[in-house]
Amino acid sequence: MKRIFLLLVAVVVVPFSASTLTGFDDKPFDPKPWIADLDQVREVFLAKYANLEWAVFQREADLPQLFADTEWRIHRATNDWEARSAFERLARKLGDGHVVFDWPRSGGPAMAAARTPQEQCTALGYDARIRAVPLAANAVGYQALSTPQSDEFPAGMISSGSRRIGVLQIGVFTPQGFPVLCQSALRELAIAADKPCDDACSDQIEAWASNQLTHDLTAQLRALKDAGAAVLVVDVAGNGGGSEWAEAVARMVTAIRLRSEELEFVRGEHWAKSFADDEALLRRFADQANGPDRALLLKLADEVEIRRKVALTPCDSAPLWQGAHPACSWLGQGFYGSGLLASSDPSQLRGKPWASLLFSPMEFPYEEGVWRGPLIVLVDRNTGSAASEFAAVLQDNHAAIIMGEPAGAGCGHTNGGMPTTLANSKAKLEVPDCARLRADGSNEVMGIQPDVSVAFSGVDGAHLRGVRFMGKLPEAVERATGQRK
Repeated sequence: MKRIFLLLVAVVVVPFSASTLTGFDDKPFDPKPWIADLDQVREVFLAKYANLEWAVFQREADLPQLFADTEWRIHRATNDWEARSAFERLARKLGDGHVVFDWPRSGGPAMAAARTPQEQCTALGYDARIRAVPLAANAVGYQALSTPQSDEFPAGMISSGSRRIGVLQIGVFTPQGFPVLCQSALRELAIAADKPCDDACSDQIEAWASNQLTHDLTAQLRALKDAGAAVLVVDVAGNGGGSEWAEAVARMVTAIRLRSEELEFVRGEHWAKSFADDEALLRRFADQANGPDRALLLKLADEVEIRRKVALTPCDSAPLWQGAHPACSWLGQGFYGSGLLASSDPSQLRGKPWASLLFSPMEFPYEEGVWRGPLIVLVDRNTGSAASEFAAVLQDNHAAIIMGEPAGAGCGHTNGGMPTTLANSKAKLEVPDCARLRADGSNEVMGIQPDVSVAFSGVDGAHLRGVRFMGKLPEAVERATGQRK
């Protein structure tokens, strides 16, 4: 079950002002079309928003009041820019990083046809700017490790007392943050840079780049062990997320056989189709399998069929708008963040044509437990989506000490999500269609609570962030080494 999680990193390519917004001109401002868009947003929330129940009961958001206030601001607006700002404020007040308004742009130059590998990769969305900058590398005494993989995964060593601490930074959990790998893929796969690249071509490039990232991360982890690291800090501060690759990486940095989070889904055609596609594939693979494999595939096909029927059974969310629980379960119970299986021994699945359908980490050539020692994961307020999934899975399995400040944005969008284009502004509204549940049953969107808090400030410079990190590192190391005993 292919799942792509929203990347919570914005890259500003072209600056724009109010005059670049579609529909902005010198005519008198009319709020009515914008109010119609707001009504459409309300309907999207009631039908598609996975975290609606969380917003009402955990976030304690007064949704009717929030929408009434937004409507008031639209009526007070004097132009399209101010009306748009009212929508952006609504999203900020909600506090869910996966609720996004993607506004159309106009008047910009058309993108020229790709002629070079760099241009082709840019056109495909590969941009190094979506990678976070390292935080832990700013610590006093940090010594950078120079390896062929250091451009992708900056690494180094820090001393804490008598211990040598390895530091590894992962800036993003998707190959789109590594345009050099995209260019290498074009060369290795003999894909012409000046020819159109369709979805199949793009998938080929992404698969090659993902595999290379996995091999390079393995090499960097081993380089840190060879350098004498006794404890590992994985720095995902500022990492906005990515894809299923995060589940594979989590299993690379611990010897513990991890169990992934349970997944819930928004009822409706989007997930019904996903389940129907999975069921068809499972039964097709079962026809070609024998013995235990056939039995497993048929069992899972039956379970997927049950969930497809749930997806097609609506649940009226109207009570949630009034602050009450509905009579039914708003979300359907799905499988896991890692696919149809919560946990698996990769050696038992490797070589099976259906392996990645059952267990998403099998899309990648990962090895369990490349790092097997004490582990610390460094997060901050900008760690989100798949990066918060990475931290949550390790924390819930008691495989790592989480260090930093509360972080996380929960599950995002699956199989392209369910975007809605607003009729007036033509903005594309994205809301999450899934929820991941922590080991205690809470929605991951509530945030990752660190085991060791670091008092980062939004106005800290890089040096001060490094100082704050270093001041709490001894405590985190003691917690991590104690956890391993």
